[in-house]
Amino acid sequence: PARPEDGVDAERSLSAGAPGLPSNNPFSPQADAEPPVLLLSSTRASPSVEGISVAAAAAAMARGLAETRVSVDVIAAQLIRDQYILTALEFHTELLESGRELPRLRDYFSNPGNFERQSGTPPACKDQGLGPGGPLRSSCGGRYRAGSISTLDSLDFARYSDDGNRELDERVAVLEFELRKAKETIQALRTNLTQAAVPLQRINNEPIRPLEKRALNFLVNEYLLKNEYKLSAITFSDENDDQDFELWDDVGLNIPKPPDLLQIYRNCGSALPSPRDTVDVSVGVESGELTGSYIVQKPDLLHQQQTEVVEELEYQISLLNEEKQSLADQIKKLQRCVLREDGVMALHSTLCGHRKLSPAFQQALLSFCKMSVSRIADNEERVMLMLGRCLPHIVPNVLLAKREELIPLILCTACLHPEPKERDQLLHILFNLIKRPDDEQRRMILTGCVAFARHVGPTRVEAELLPQCWEQVASPSSFSLSFAPFLPEDIIHLKEIRSSLVLSMLQQMLAEDKADMVREAVVKSLAIIMGYIDDPDKYSQGFELMLLSLGDPSERVVSAIHQVFIPAFAAWTTELGILQTTLIPSLLARIEKLLKQGEHGLDEHKLHMFLSALQSLIPPLFSVVLQNAPFTHRLTLQGDIPPIEVTRFPRPASPLQDVATVVGSRETLSGLLILYDYQLEHEGTTGWDSLLWVVNQLLPQLIEIVGRVTVTSTTCVHEFSRFFWRLCRTFGKIFTNTKVRIVCILSLLDALTGNAVLTKATVPVYATGVLMCYNQDEDRKLLVGFLEDVMTTLSLSHAPLDSLKASFIELGANPVYHELLLRVLWYGVVHTSALVRCTAACMFELLVKGVNETLVAQRVVPALITLSSDPEISVRISTIPAFGTIMETVTHKELLERVKMQLVSFLEDPQYQDQHSLHMEIIRTFGRVGPNTEPRFRDEFVLPHLHKLALDNNAQATERKRIDIATQLFEAYSALSCCFISEELVVNHFLPGLRCLRTDMEQLSPEHEVILSSMIKEGETKIENRGIGQAVGSVSIAVSLVGEDAKTKFLSKMGQLTTSGAMLANVFQRKK
Repeated sequence: PARPEDGVDAERSLSAGAPGLPSNNPFSPQADAEPPVLLLSSTRASPSVEGISVAAAAAAMARGLAETRVSVDVIAAQLIRDQYILTALEFHTELLESGRELPRLRDYFSNPGNFERQSGTPPACKDQGLGPGGPLRSSCGGRYRAGSISTLDSLDFARYSDDGNRELDERVAVLEFELRKAKETIQALRTNLTQAAVPLQRINNEPIRPLEKRALNFLVNEYLLKNEYKLSAITFSDENDDQDFELWDDVGLNIPKPPDLLQIYRNCGSALPSPRDTVDVSVGVESGELTGSYIVQKPDLLHQQQTEVVEELEYQISLLNEEKQSLADQIKKLQRCVLREDGVMALHSTLCGHRKLSPAFQQALLSFCKMSVSRIADNEERVMLMLGRCLPHIVPNVLLAKREELIPLILCTACLHPEPKERDQLLHILFNLIKRPDDEQRRMILTGCVAFARHVGPTRVEAELLPQCWEQVASPSSFSLSFAPFLPEDIIHLKEIRSSLVLSMLQQMLAEDKADMVREAVVKSLAIIMGYIDDPDKYSQGFELMLLSLGDPSERVVSAIHQVFIPAFAAWTTELGILQTTLIPSLLARIEKLLKQGEHGLDEHKLHMFLSALQSLIPPLFSVVLQNAPFTHRLTLQGDIPPIEVTRFPRPASPLQDVATVVGSRETLSGLLILYDYQLEHEGTTGWDSLLWVVNQLLPQLIEIVGRVTVTSTTCVHEFSRFFWRLCRTFGKIFTNTKVRIVCILSLLDALTGNAVLTKATVPVYATGVLMCYNQDEDRKLLVGFLEDVMTTLSLSHAPLDSLKASFIELGANPVYHELLLRVLWYGVVHTSALVRCTAACMFELLVKGVNETLVAQRVVPALITLSSDPEISVRISTIPAFGTIMETVTHKELLERVKMQLVSFLEDPQYQDQHSLHMEIIRTFGRVGPNTEPRFRDEFVLPHLHKLALDNNAQATERKRIDIATQLFEAYSALSCCFISEELVVNHFLPGLRCLRTDMEQLSPEHEVILSSMIKEGETKIENRGIGQAVGSVSIAVSLVGEDAKTKFLSKMGQLTTSGAMLANVFQRKK
């Protein structure tokens, strides 16, 4: 029956838009000509305020035009027969909403064949169309079907209409139908799921159903996440990848979420609230209930909004899917990282035992080995027995290229097999699986060994795996080359790390293996052992291994010793309490013994080896001082702790040599440094035993050792300077000024009476290792003052200048100190004592070689010219070596001309004609710089003046002076003979100079005369034999010494010469 509202709407529709209704049955054939007016609904849930439904119109017509009620089936049949498709669709929809589904309409709209387009083109008549409230008709008499490929969803009424408004209304009606059908489907799914879920609550004996399983999975995952079982939750989520654990609706629609597992467990004794207590309810309104102020939304706008919502939801779904995939990948990566970190933490807890290493030190130590650990799964014993029996027969029949695929199977069997004999056989097969394995195959085998060690424990590793490793190491094959990088990985899995078998194996490899990479890996493995060992009896063996490694010829091995082994060994000795009492004194004793044995020839390599080891022990020594200080109980890490200055400590060779790593963290170190400086400055060292040992025992012993070092050994001076520099920078400026400087000064003052200490290496080590370690203005003033005092003291006491020269050489290597050294030398230039001025002139020779030409031109040359006009002739002579060095090293022409003019004045000024010392120094300088100076200067200046000096020496009356000059000339000519000299100079200056020199040697030194005669003869022969057309070039006097007679004479006389062998050796430099 029709609702009251329908009657009102029907009257409005009949009076407004139903022209000429007939008085007989409205469904008679005349109805085709003038059918009733039908309005399309503009809403999905209820009729529009402005339109009426088909059912309401039919009811109105039935009441007003016929006495007999017409059945709905008749109405439906008539609508279908007359092709009022949309009217029939609306009629079918309203019947469904009222709960009276009509089979005829249901079957009709469910059959796609009813909507297939017939062939032929529908007539195009002018009055055909869909107007507002107009009928769907064909005035041309030709009926046609609506076009659709398969269903009603694609009906397109616009192609048969030229009225835009009617086209819009028809399209909206179709979309409304589709939306209603979708809503019905969703509601049906909700109902079905609810119905399927409710009976499960009453059945206890049936197997678990999908909905039940998904609900329980969700609750279990929620429990794991809430209780921090993240790894288990990740694994559980991966095993149920078809379920979304982030959304309860993924379990099932219209299913209320139960309480969590904890709540269920707590309420297991009481009755749980039934999910049926709550139901979903919806509220709607009819169109008649709306007031006039509400505006019904237009169908096209509503459809547009819905389309936009659908598109937006689809876009969000695609984004969520992408995010889901990305998160899944990240979960897998995090899972692997968590597994690896868990393995590392397990190793820490297993290996540390009673050791008290800081976590930062442990982490840095373990960073030197690769933590690649694979998993080996358990299996049944009978399967293991079968595999142990079959694998030895299977392996020989597998292709070599595919044998690495057997590695996991062999390892699993060796891990789980109950028979030790079979396990040994399997491990032997593993190591000999491939005769010549490549790097990747070796890596796979050794990674498997690490996994084996990880799972079987230290006892079986020592009993089963290590003997196999020993066999491979002892074999002559190259397998150890690839085994070596994984040694640290195997070592960390040994709980009984002090095993003598392990140490013996590593010691043999370190001593006998020829591969640098193997010995380097051995050193790192030893470092791992020293990091976790707890047997004090192994100290002496560890110390011998350290000395053995320090003497290794490979830089890689020595670097590994300093970076890894010594810090780990020092950490162990610190825990044993023997760092200060045993380890450092042992190294100092070896240095002292070395110095005693090396009085006639020091082994500088061994000295470097011991000093470098001591230098690597400075950070752990300072850590001991900090951690045993009286202020450690006052350390608090709360509040703002200032950061450590970047330049506070020398740059460590590795993280293990960083003091912050040793003490635990940079925050801890910063707090300790603040208390350390305050203690030294205000409270002193009373009761601070570790620091008092450094001050009272270590420093005095080091100063005494330095005093025994030969100052002329540049290498030794440099090594000790670097050691003291690192010691002072590590212990800080306050400690350096108040402790180290005091000890050094007291040692210098003890022997000032004889000046013995000032000639030893103590002076350069103190200057460059202590005073140079800080670079502020007051530090520079201290260094300048010390060097000035040393220069003055040595000069006035006529002591050797070796210690001062060593200081200048060490400081001059750094350009930062060139200006400072020039200030010291200028102090000597203007000093009142001629002895000090002579010393300053000599020091310029050392400084010129490292100073840039700008400083030479602006500071050095003016100072030398000032000294060259000094009233004292000794001062002027002292400048000649420096002028010669400038000619040898500088390329600036104007500067060279100034130096040349000064040398010319020395040679040609009448006041210097009888200055024997000056002539000796000039000839010595010419012989030293001649081969390396500019050719033009050598040809135009050196050779002519040597010729003149040789000629003048023939007329020398004093025999002592004459032989001195002749000897110096012989050495100068010997040095210049290796140079290429033009033929003109050979004829005019070189040969005449040799003849003059031979004249002197005939009377003074006959053994020299033989060599000179051979040189002259061969030179003359060489010039005479130059053929016509041969260009005038260069000849080498040394090359002329090829005649057998000259060679025989020279060799027979060479052993009798008293001249410097180094200068005579130059004669052979050009002989090829």
